[in-house]
Amino acid sequence: MSENTNSPNSESAISVRAMDIITALLFIILGLVVMTGSMKLGASWGSDGPEAGYFPFYISLIFILSSSITLYQAVVVDKKKKTESFVDKEPLKQVLAVLLPAIVFVLGVQLIGIYVSSLIYIAVFMVWLGKYPIWKAVAVSLGVTIALYLMFEYWFQVPLPHGSWINPLEFIGVN
Repeated sequence: MSENTNSPNSESAISVRAMDIITALLFIILGLVVMTGSMKLGASWGSDGPEAGYFPFYISLIFILSSSITLYQAVVVDKKKKTESFVDKEPLKQVLAVLLPAIVFVLGVQLIGIYVSSLIYIAVFMVWLGKYPIWKAVAVSLGVTIALYLMFEYWFQVPLPHGSWINPLEFIGVN
């Protein structure tokens, strides 16, 4: 069990009960998606043994049942958790300050490639969170990106994603 270390001055971003409900609903949805896919593959016992969807079907059934129990407990049984804080606003802001740019970076890798995305990501983090001068951030991000490019593309000969929308490296003659 975890201790409730919430200070009286902190504001709660979301309660434990709300997170229990959200998590249970997400796992029920995940279980239903897997169960539907398993039934399309065949979730019964064939003449030569279990079909391809047999085990995923029953695992998803366990997911759905256990998540339904969690949902019931959160909605009906544990109403006192409505006031218990899952996360306070300030720590949530700190987590989101890292998570949201990471999500943008992953999308950037898909759209403009890993090298340009890495260059931007490292520079922005150094300036924004690290409070480094812009010239240092540009120098480090450029150095890291060039080192990664040389390491993967030339030495290991493993091409990394260059971007599906636009390949900014084509402008400087790199394919």
